[in-house]
Formats: sequence, structure tokens, C-alpha cells
Amino acid sequence: MKKKNKNIAGKIITVLQLIVSVICIVVAKNSGLFPRKYLTLFIVGLGVLFVLTHVFQYPKSKILRYVGMLTSLVIIIVLAGISVELMKADDFIKKVGGASYKTDNMIVVVKKEDTAKDIMDAQNYRFGYQTIVDVDNTEKMLKDIRSTVGRNIKTEEYSTLIDEANALLNGNIDAAVFNEGYLSIIDDSVEGFSDQVKILYQYGIKTKLENDTVADVNKPFNIYISGIDVSGPISTNSRSDVNLIMTVNPQNKKILLTTTPRDYYVTIPNVSGEKKDKLTHAGIYGVDASMDTLEQLYGININYYARINFTSLVKIVDALGGIDVNSDYEFKTTHGEYDIQKGMNHLDGEMALGFVRERYSFEDGDNQRGKNQEKVLTAIIQKACTPAILKNAGEVITGVSDSVQTNMSSEEIAKFINAQIEEPSGWNIESQAVSGTGDTQTCFSSGNELLYIMLPDEASVENAALKIQKLLEK
Repeated sequence: MKKKNKNIAGKIITVLQLIVSVICIVVAKNSGLFPRKYLTLFIVGLGVLFVLTHVFQYPKSKILRYVGMLTSLVIIIVLAGISVELMKADDFIKKVGGASYKTDNMIVVVKKEDTAKDIMDAQNYRFGYQTIVDVDNTEKMLKDIRSTVGRNIKTEEYSTLIDEANALLNGNIDAAVFNEGYLSIIDDSVEGFSDQVKILYQYGIKTKLENDTVADVNKPFNIYISGIDVSGPISTNSRSDVNLIMTVNPQNKKILLTTTPRDYYVTIPNVSGEKKDKLTHAGIYGVDASMDTLEQLYGININYYARINFTSLVKIVDALGGIDVNSDYEFKTTHGEYDIQKGMNHLDGEMALGFVRERYSFEDGDNQRGKNQEKVLTAIIQKACTPAILKNAGEVITGVSDSVQTNMSSEEIAKFINAQIEEPSGWNIESQAVSGTGDTQTCFSSGNELLYIMLPDEASVENAALKIQKLLEK
């Protein structure tokens, strides 16, 4: 009597294949990234593969059984890898999407040589604070300091940030209290201030962000892209060095990038009243303040925002396989000493970082640095809108997860990606920039200090606004 071919091992492997297949299908479905037709084909394909590999476990031929087992093992490994990557992508989308708050990082700074190691060591210090801007958060900070040290503290009131900063350096006060976002403003007026002080204490104040202009991501919409260059959590308020409005029309696959100079002299709604300030300073009051400012400038609605931190630029650019940037000048970067040619340059991560940090090589200094940062951010967006991103999706996800924040919900992000997979044709990307005239004026955020600003060219603003509106209506 012939023995029946049981081949238990092979059958167990195919059952394991079935389990892994079901898990992969569930993960793919829950991610919301795949169009229904592709998900259906995926399910049918996995079903056919299971039937074939399972049937191969019954013939008498050992070769066929081994081929079936080997095929089944390969399928298990591939599906496990796909499931892991899909879970990473889903986690990334949930992490960067749905941002609903901003953070004001209030700090206490003392002179660098001060012997105090924490706030308890400074309980007898005289604390300076200013009353021109951010009054509510300053009051919350002083209250927190009193609560932390368990006693009243000595305070000294100043009318401007600069007066407070100079008082600390001159020894009139022992510590200064202000929003960390103002450090860059102080450095503009008090040379080397940041290098002469150290942060003794920090207190984060979270504020809920409201989003009343949610859009259908399958229809035209605007997204504000803010490029910041600070360390710490991406949600922390800080100056916005790059200010792009990305107008997206998914129906005809067109993107319009509108650049507004960081020094544009504008009013900040609900913040500066009739007084004007630099656009970059609006970011100190939150990404919503920057959005409100640009909405007022162009007469449009901005549906979403995305903040990108330049401190993780190296990982982002390298994950994308480098970017192509057109330089206005030939120069050598201070960071890394890279030679940049006038015209088109292919930059890896470190070169891109040197490019965006450079200012000493230019007569226009910080303004040209801002333009270069805009060029790099634009190049990143252009590269991210091509199929090239798919080759290194895992690296991109790892590189930007702590460097990007958006108020677009995870469901909306998944829906947008879903639509691109279903209609994978390339995007037509166009850029425009508004112009202006350089001048020196006082700014709301810096009191009576004269700072470089750019007076908007009204004609260029009007033309840019019309172009944005035209794309939204197509």
C-alpha cells in the first residue's frame, strides 16, 4: 500500500503565506493609499498565488513541492516587507498630519559665564521682561517661574526687546525672559547676543490652532509652505525664512509656487494692528499668523500649511537622491567649503546645507540666503512630485518625520496620494515671485530699531494673485 504524500511542512508554509497575505491586505486597505481597483487586483493576485503554491504541495514530485515551498517563502518575505513599509508610511502620515497646535517656547537666558545651572539657582535674580509684544505669554512664563521656585521674584520691566537684551549684557538685570522666537530679532540689533548668553530655563506654551478652510484635496487648493531654520520641535513658533504658497490643481496636474520675500513689509492681522513688520516675523506669532498675513496680501484663502525644518535638510535631500538648483552666483560655501557654480548645480545633502546657510559671499547677505533657501525648498518639492520619490520612499519617510508638520489630516494626505497612484502622470510645476524695493524702517516686533525691509511692488503682487486665482478656477 502506497504512503500518502502528507508534506506537512510545505502545507504549513503555504498557510503561513495565507496569513501574511491577509495581514498585508488589511494593512494596505487601512492605509487608504491604494485606489480600490488596485487593491482588488492585489487581493486577486495574492489569492491566485496562494492557490498555486498550495496545490504544488500535493504532487509526488519532490522538485515541484520544493519549488512551491521556495516560492511560498519568497512571497512571505516580500509581503512582510511590504506590510512593514506600509505601516511605516501610515505612521509617518499620522505623525506629520493633523497638526492642531502651535508652541511658544518661552525661555530664561543669563550671561554665558553665569554660574547658575537651573532656575532654582536664579531665584534671587532680577528678571527682565518686555511689554511691547507677546505680553500674555510673558505673563504665563513669569507665573510659571514663581510657581517653580516657590516664591515671588524680582522683576524689571522694559519697553522693547532690545532694551531688555542690552540690560542683561550690561549687568542691569541678571536674567531675561522672552519668547525664543525673538532671539533672531535681537541678534539683528545686538551683535553676537546669542553667543553671549545661555538658556537657563524653558517653558512651552501650547495654543490650539483652528482650521476653518479645509478643502477637497481632489479639487484645487492652496497650501502655505514655511521653511524654518531652528532646532527643537517642529511645532515651536519661529521666524519663517521661506514663505511659499503652493497652489495645487489635481484636476489638470498643475502646481504654482508663489514666493514672497521674507523681508516683505506688511501688517500682521490680529497682531500688529496698523503697524507693519517683516513677513518673516509673522512666524513668531504662529503659522496661523503667517497664513493670515499672506491671505490678506493676495486676497486668497489658504487651506493648509506645511512647516519644514532646514536642520534635517541633509537627510531629506540625500533620501531624494539629490536635487538640482540654479544658483544666481558662483561662490564657495562657508559650511563645507563646497564650490557652487553659477547656473545649475546638482547638490547632495551636505552641499544643499552649505548652499542654504551661506550669506557672507553675497553683497545682499541675508536676503540672498533667503532666496537660496527658497530655491532649495522649491527643488525638494519638484523632486518629491516625481516618480523618483518612490525609489527611496522609506528613506524619505525616516528623514522627514521629525522635520515636517502639516494641518492636513492623515485621511486627506492618504486621499491625495491615492489619487496620484490612480492617475500617475507627471505634474507641471511653475514658479513665480513677487518683488519690491529695499528700505530701512521700524518693525512692530523690534520696537524703534531700524531694520532692512522690502516695500512690496503692488503690481507684482496683483499679478501673482491673479495667477493664483486663475489656477484655482481651472
